[in-house]
Amino acid sequence: MPRQYRYWVLALGAILISRLISMALFPFVDTTEARYAEVARLMADTGDWITPWFDAGMPFWGKPPLSFWAQAASAKTFGLSEIYFRLPALIATILTGFLTWRLAQGYRDDKTSRWSVLIFVSMALPYISAGAVMTDAFLALGITLSLVGFLRTIQGGKSCWGWLFFLGMAAGLLAKGPLAAVLVGIPIVLGILFGLYRWTVLARLPWLWGSLATLALTLPWYLSAELKTPGFLDYFIVGEHILRFIDPGWSGDLYGNAHSQPKGMIWVFWLWASFPWGILALMVLGVRMAGGSARCLNGFWQDKRAVLLLFCALGPLLFFTLAGNTLWTYVLPSLPFSAVLIARQLSGVGRPNTIKFLYVPTVAVCPLILLVITLAWSSGLYSVKSEKHLVSYYNQRREAGSSPLLYLGKAPFSARFYSRGTARSIHLKQLEKMQEDNTYREYFVVIPAKRMNDSQLAPLFTTGSVEMQNRRFRLLSVKSPMSQREPSSRAEFD
Repeated sequence: MPRQYRYWVLALGAILISRLISMALFPFVDTTEARYAEVARLMADTGDWITPWFDAGMPFWGKPPLSFWAQAASAKTFGLSEIYFRLPALIATILTGFLTWRLAQGYRDDKTSRWSVLIFVSMALPYISAGAVMTDAFLALGITLSLVGFLRTIQGGKSCWGWLFFLGMAAGLLAKGPLAAVLVGIPIVLGILFGLYRWTVLARLPWLWGSLATLALTLPWYLSAELKTPGFLDYFIVGEHILRFIDPGWSGDLYGNAHSQPKGMIWVFWLWASFPWGILALMVLGVRMAGGSARCLNGFWQDKRAVLLLFCALGPLLFFTLAGNTLWTYVLPSLPFSAVLIARQLSGVGRPNTIKFLYVPTVAVCPLILLVITLAWSSGLYSVKSEKHLVSYYNQRREAGSSPLLYLGKAPFSARFYSRGTARSIHLKQLEKMQEDNTYREYFVVIPAKRMNDSQLAPLFTTGSVEMQNRRFRLLSVKSPMSQREPSSRAEFD
């Protein structure tokens, strides 16, 4: 293997190993990852592969099921450990990295294609999402597959790339919904409007059979989901795809709170998501322009293929510019194309000393930061919003006739996941009724830290003992007055 390939493979291997370590050690943190992990766990547990469930009796209409299918299948195959729920996202990111490499091969030299992959997988958002239980890695894979298939097709590639365009479209529709078609369409339309190619090149795609294949892969699930839980299509299409983006304070969200942001915040999110490469590329561009190298921009605009790459990178940013309800994860579909553009620019100033002392250390920034955070959590130096330790302590402490974990208020998703769905959300009156009925021998009550001075809870503090606490909750054990009796059948739980 040539030396340059050997170093490239070693760098990719080091990034992969560091991500696997954090995937295995880091717990599910509330709310996003723990919520999606619990939805996938419920799918694997119930065997319901049509409707993802948010809670008992409450379907999860917020997202299509592709990511949940992959996570639930992984969990059923390998087990319920965190790493197995995260494994599908890692595979999706690896495939996206492969597509990034194939895309860059058709635009620049081999060196640029290798750096495109390294830049992509070491950016903050791709590196994090590669080992996270979320839907975004699957959406990015679908959009990247469609756009790379389109670009390779109009450049005279093999017919299989045209079919991959529609396969990517189906993946996007099953990962996020109609948004995928919009994000794929934006750069294609911009390319026509700016005269980068004639609209007649679209005829190179197998529109009839490709569209039929896309419908065959996606429509059965959409119809089945609506028939099984009526109201899904109205909420998902109108609510999630229209009201969520035009109304910053949208109150119809059934599963969380609206993420109200200033309009145009998506551009700031791009800087966060592409860290550290986006900032570095802008700095290098500024230095080159200040040094009188503005002609490099003229050369860029004359390269139609580079401009088309720019449109692919700008698509998600342009779409979400006027949206008031955004997250930084919405940037992810832009980053494979951003990585190729950044590699293209940096390769122009990539002297050996620059590569050695600037670019190579930059690859390690995000992996090192997350690895340090993971090790700090594992050693107890850093705490996160996760109930893993509390649930583990409860499992060691409980005895026959003990209550499940009773959260006064809403039980976090991480508690529901790590307790395998036995953690319960209750009100104080419900707890008092349990005590009156002597339902359990011993009650394990979890109290939010913000309610520690609540006078209504004074009897619990006087009769119970504090077992443990974390940054959000305190666990109390309270003996039943008749704890010597045989536990009733109601006290038995799995």
